[in-house]
Amino acid sequence: MKAPIVILCLLCFALTPPAASHGRSVQGVTFLERIQAGDATLTLHNAALLRYLKVIKAYVAALYLPEGVPPQRVLTDVPKRLELSYLVSIKGSDFGKGAEPVLRRNLAAEELARLRSRIDRINAAYRDVKPGDRYALTYLPGRGTELTLNGTPLITIEGADFAAAYFGIWLGRRPIDDTLKNDLLGSG
Repeated sequence: MKAPIVILCLLCFALTPPAASHGRSVQGVTFLERIQAGDATLTLHNAALLRYLKVIKAYVAALYLPEGVPPQRVLTDVPKRLELSYLVSIKGSDFGKGAEPVLRRNLAAEELARLRSRIDRINAAYRDVKPGDRYALTYLPGRGTELTLNGTPLITIEGADFAAAYFGIWLGRRPIDDTLKNDLLGSG
């Protein structure tokens, strides 16, 4: 009598469809596999942890790109999204302070000057975050770079040049953290 029950249970498990894939998790933070941004469908390329000073787990980042766009084109005029899920509290005023040295490393003085007013506008839009909060930067060609906090839009900054410079903080020649950049751009 036990054998038929065991076989029936195994058969039920075998015929049960797998659960839908809701995404990828890093350090307990889950990111959806696909998101809709305007008319663009973006696919999760990779997600990775940033360790501040190599020891403090600061945030988990996820990079989304359109299907078929290689990660080497991330700073070109293509739709993209970078989500940052925070594991620590950070003051809103500290975001600009952290971005500035990376922008200076990656941009010529003339380019930085040309982008200054837009950089200042996005820096002013940042709010304090606590663990569990999530910023997203989403760039759509022709619309600009939108900054959201926990899904609430804060500001949209125009220009593909701005998007390339700002996403360059994480993904440029000399990013905030090489390990994070390599993990995000690596094969998904």
